Amino acid sequence: MSSFLGDEIVGRISRLAAISETSEQLTRIFLTEEHRAAADLLLSWMRDAGMHVQFDAIGNVCGRYEGERPALPCLMLGSHYDSVREAGKWDGPLGLITAISCVADLHKRERRLPFAIEVIGFADEEGVRFASTLLGSRAVAGTFDERVLDAKDNAGISMRDALFQFGLDPAHIGAAARSRSELLAYIELHIEQGPVLEAQNLPVGVVTAISGATRLAASLTGMAGHAGTVPMLLRRDALAGAAECIVAIEEFCRTDRGGSVGTVGYIHAMPGATNVIPGQVSFTIDLRAVSDAHRNLAVADIVRKIEDIARRRKLLLQVDVTHENRTVPCAPWLKAQVSEAITGEGYRVFELPSGAGHDGMAMIDIADVAMVFVRCRGGISHHPDEHVDVADADAGARVLLRLIENFRPRGTRE
Repeated sequence: MSSFLGDEIVGRISRLAAISETSEQLTRIFLTEEHRAAADLLLSWMRDAGMHVQFDAIGNVCGRYEGERPALPCLMLGSHYDSVREAGKWDGPLGLITAISCVADLHKRERRLPFAIEVIGFADEEGVRFASTLLGSRAVAGTFDERVLDAKDNAGISMRDALFQFGLDPAHIGAAARSRSELLAYIELHIEQGPVLEAQNLPVGVVTAISGATRLAASLTGMAGHAGTVPMLLRRDALAGAAECIVAIEEFCRTDRGGSVGTVGYIHAMPGATNVIPGQVSFTIDLRAVSDAHRNLAVADIVRKIEDIARRRKLLLQVDVTHENRTVPCAPWLKAQVSEAITGEGYRVFELPSGAGHDGMAMIDIADVAMVFVRCRGGISHHPDEHVDVADADAGARVLLRLIENFRPRGTRE
């Protein structure tokens, strides 16, 4: 394998990042002009790598590299190519572009394997436009919920209409679905999006599980009033109540021995005037843990805490679950092969969970999954400063290629 593959990957990452809604910051959203341009570029790289390509009805880019004979089951490699707003350029594309480069290396050497390889760039993992995540991978897994086609973006355009405007037919989304018999496994390479590998001084790591997540929408209703005339002891200040709830959530997660992490990422106070006591506040809660059982207990404990705060402050509380994903364990037989590939490249094996969600959370419904993490500088992600060194990109590619070339389907004897 070429020692310059890291340079190739980084160069392609930069070319893809240039396809953005604005030139100042990377923003590449589902079913936009940028989505189309990025898809065209990725499909061209897949063709150059010797793959047969297609653009499916949800906007995924798909490439297939046949095995020693046609129509063999595949090892599927993938990641997403959409972004959050004002994103980093590595989240998603690193795994996709690395997979393409690995297949290109096999093609260059005219190497065929006893299984096919499929590379998929999922169209929408982040869920920015329609607030529904994992759209591309759910379509492939056959779990796409057609009710989300009626979801609307900030401009009032439904997903259904956006697909038509993009040139895709939502009636054909079901055709993207794959069966379990077609896949031997799903493997995704991804930046860590955290600081653990950097602290361990390691370029790569083995993911043990993708943490489940529960998202809640909370609303506190008190009484708006004049900022100068209502005494402090008589106030039903919804924003002050929300502030106490937020601190309680942070304190709970900081001291939770189960390692849960909680985030309040959005808050809105009404009526929103400088001289008016806030009468209503809405905020979100994102809670994650490696264990579903522990996460469910943590959610219940946190809800009880904010119920107590609301009761004491005489506020009306409404809490609704808006999103829930189960924890996805990485298959032990695949983790063992990832570890072998890492050892084969001369690195120490280190296991860690993923606190961030990934397309494997959908793909688990049709295949065993595994993930390879690549170190990112400072653990920074979802931010323009997100960065992977060339040497680490190269290390990730070497591990992935070794994993592919030595891959043994489940049940195969060594």
